[in-house]
Amino acid sequence: MKAFIDRNPRLKHLIHWLLIPRHEARPRRWVSWFVNPFIHKRHRTSMIRSSVRLDVLPFSPFALGSNSVIEAFSVINNGVGPVLIGDRCTVGIGSVVIGPVTIGTDVIIAQHVVLSGLNHSYEDVSRSIREQPVVTRPIVIEEECWIGANAVITAGVTIGRHSVVAGGSVVTRNVPPYSVVGGNPARLLKQYDPVEKTWTKPAVQV
Repeated sequence: MKAFIDRNPRLKHLIHWLLIPRHEARPRRWVSWFVNPFIHKRHRTSMIRSSVRLDVLPFSPFALGSNSVIEAFSVINNGVGPVLIGDRCTVGIGSVVIGPVTIGTDVIIAQHVVLSGLNHSYEDVSRSIREQPVVTRPIVIEEECWIGANAVITAGVTIGRHSVVAGGSVVTRNVPPYSVVGGNPARLLKQYDPVEKTWTKPAVQV
């Protein structure tokens, strides 16, 4: 069905208009009320606060695991890529998650964090940036991570298991498992040494 729709631009445009008002990212209310609840996987023990802006569409996956919470005034958008949130996760107040984003189990995301797997093309100077296509690269937050308040995770980044991103950091490259990173751009501050069984500072700052 998707391939058939993609081959018919007029039909694709009509379906898109039926799902989303022109120049908006938020789906029409009938989609949120009568379509999404039957398509997307949201565990019965999960919680989405009433003030959350859930810009979730049926043509891209969205999942929220057991005992996970999306706190007030957050924005979740799967328009250009899936948003998959595991069990026992918290998306903090006022955070923004734009797919493609995958969040593992037991992840803490503090307040006003931005995770965006989307970027705007800008290379064609004969057109405004608004008119150019978007590009996506998936963000992956592995299990047991803690993302501090006001952090920004950029497209294509993987945060390794049991890692910490300090508040206010801008993460532009992958973070190894069992690490602490901070700064703009974020750099490695500590890493767990399984031999010494302690957290140590790297010999060379990278």
